[in-house]
Amino acid sequence: MTLKNQIMSGRIGHAYLFCGTRGTGKTSAAKILARAVNCEHPVNGNPCGECAMCRAILEERSMNVQEIDAASNNGVDNIRDIRDQVQYPPTEGRYRVYIIDEVHMLSAGAFNALLKTLEEPPSYVIFILATTEANRVPVTVLSRCQRYDFHRIPVGTITEHLRELTAAEGFQIEERALDYIARQADGAMRDALSLLDECTAFHPDGELTYDEVLEILGAVDVERFAALYHAVSGGKTGEALEILEKAFNEGREMGQFVSDFLWYLRNLLVLRTAGDADALVDCSGERLSQMKQDASSASGPQLMRYIRLLSELSNRLRYASQKRVMTELALIRLASPEMDDTSDALLERIAALEREVKTLRAEGIRAVPAGEDAGGESAERTGSEAGNRQPGRKKIALPKAQYEDYMAIRSDWGRITSAIGGVYGAALSGTTVEPAGDGAMCVVFPNAEIQRFGGLDGAVKALEEYVRKTYQKEIRFRTRAKQSGEMPDSVLVTEQEVESAVHFPIERESGENEQP
Repeated sequence: MTLKNQIMSGRIGHAYLFCGTRGTGKTSAAKILARAVNCEHPVNGNPCGECAMCRAILEERSMNVQEIDAASNNGVDNIRDIRDQVQYPPTEGRYRVYIIDEVHMLSAGAFNALLKTLEEPPSYVIFILATTEANRVPVTVLSRCQRYDFHRIPVGTITEHLRELTAAEGFQIEERALDYIARQADGAMRDALSLLDECTAFHPDGELTYDEVLEILGAVDVERFAALYHAVSGGKTGEALEILEKAFNEGREMGQFVSDFLWYLRNLLVLRTAGDADALVDCSGERLSQMKQDASSASGPQLMRYIRLLSELSNRLRYASQKRVMTELALIRLASPEMDDTSDALLERIAALEREVKTLRAEGIRAVPAGEDAGGESAERTGSEAGNRQPGRKKIALPKAQYEDYMAIRSDWGRITSAIGGVYGAALSGTTVEPAGDGAMCVVFPNAEIQRFGGLDGAVKALEEYVRKTYQKEIRFRTRAKQSGEMPDSVLVTEQEVESAVHFPIERESGENEQP
């Protein structure tokens, strides 16, 4: 409206700065403004689109309007050419308009050359600078421009525009499909049009359905994300991996899969924390009702942890070659809060314990301290009475050299897994290490699903290679999964300490293995 008023009143500025994210209409608005200021018969500040000047500019035949891409023409000489041209008034029309796209890409020298022209512009010259990064434009240039910020376009507005276009072209497409394309555009009309073109190219005749749009764009339906959320929140790792495998086999792109799941979790968090958030969540009434139910039973720290882990994964997937493996590892971590040592993971684990205690109480089972049975008697029994009780911690005797090697690796274990990094480092995070006999060590994974990844030959080799280079030790590593009800680490002592305690030398039997 401000620009229209300037055109109708004739008080047109000499320099404009259009800022905003990609696809929000900055360059298109600049071209419309160039036509409007030169139009022979403007209508309420808008170009008529029919006069000779409007047609010439639309067909890019007019010498009055020049569009320059600063990304590839960012030198001083390019701006000096413009400075030489502005000395001459237009041969037709009233204004010479220079549209400089991605102006933040200009070099420092080019900005200085442009500044000289902006300080003393001829009355018939208009500069329209467009940028996605206004913070990179020098303050001296900003102060000489009228700034206009272009915001992301609402989903409803994009959907309505797409509906008008498809209706004008006689193309049939489901409303749900239009809504999904609009959401995927992320506020950029240009991206929405590109996605629509991609979909119509695959299906030029007939009606384009919602499922077909999902297949063309490599996306996943919301219902599947609901099932995935229930799987990871319920600790059902195998079920979560099956959902991912199905999506992968259908040709879904892993980066898009993670982004869409992130958006689903964001909606759950918004519904849980905001009082009246229906307008902030774009989905049908039936799905909104289901999501509200899921959000009401969800844990805030749990959702925050999920979003944090998936955001980190989304950034890594851009440059990863093993996208599926990294996504699988992330889902395993989501379903296994014991692998995460952050505060929100700890809160999630505490909440799970509280739910378990409530379940036990509801079933009439009383929790008892370790070493005491339900009747208050000592649990240290022999024979059949103690057959079903958890064993106490073992005392394992190691040769002094092996004991020292193990203690060094154990104390640095967190730093070792972080230093390995990548897929293997992620697979090893949340594990522990224990002696395995014969100078070897064993990596203990929280469960069999995680061992499936961390136990790969590549991960073990990477671990052995890192230890070899860092500690100058040739140590072989094995892997195993932690058993249900397994006690914490065994008590480790050196053989010398055992001999000193029993006053008798230790003799090994042939083939004896100190596997704990």
